[in-house]
Amino acid sequence: MTSFLILAGIFVLAMVAIGMVRILRGPATADRMMAAQLLGTGGIAALLLSSVATGTSALVDVALSVALLAAFASVTLVTAASQKNVEPPEAPKE
Repeated sequence: MTSFLILAGIFVLAMVAIGMVRILRGPATADRMMAAQLLGTGGIAALLLSSVATGTSALVDVALSVALLAAFASVTLVTAASQKNVEPPEAPKE
């Protein structure tokens, strides 16, 4: 069972590596953010699979930290994108 979990973790990391291409070459900011979310989710999955396979409970804490950072990254991107799309108000004309 341990070897299966390690192979599953390697497979997840391979899929994340393919998603890195989208981060580097994404045509839009939204594509890049979705790929970054894939990176975070895949990293969390690989850490949790490694934790179960090796019996190391500290990896669960690392996975929770990565999940928290991924959530903050999403909120930051949405905030920045919404501020960028808002036009400044016009000055009153006299």
